[in-house]
Amino acid sequence: EALVARSRQNYQQNKAQESAGRSLCPTQFVARNLFDMTPELLLSDGLADKWLIDPPREGAFALVKALVDLRQRGQTSQAEIANASAAAAWTAPRRIVYVSCNPATLARDAGLLVHQAGYRCVAAGAVNMFPHTAHVESMAVFERSEPR
Repeated sequence: EALVARSRQNYQQNKAQESAGRSLCPTQFVARNLFDMTPELLLSDGLADKWLIDPPREGAFALVKALVDLRQRGQTSQAEIANASAAAAWTAPRRIVYVSCNPATLARDAGLLVHQAGYRCVAAGAVNMFPHTAHVESMAVFERSEPR
């Protein structure tokens, strides 16, 4: 929550300093417990074209699973979702940037994103942010390969 508050403050400061003819994109910052994510929470958060996910070592399995569930429900029956009108209007993000301190959970979640959620991995890499340790930060960029 503290980082979300700082992000909102930074956005407002940058918005106040916008030059004529240039404007910032509408932006929303949200902190979520990735272990408690459900399709209904994703629907209630509304639309976002891009996501930045930076989970703890355990990964973002519940979030990715909720995304998969929404996609599968959208393909089968909108009536299965409590708020069908919100589900019909909701679209998955076009791009997801996933930052991970655990390559194993990134690989697990990437498998779901690619094989079940309709994404393709377009870039990946690792950054050694902790010299003289075995820890690295892994990053992967996923883009939606299907309209929904």
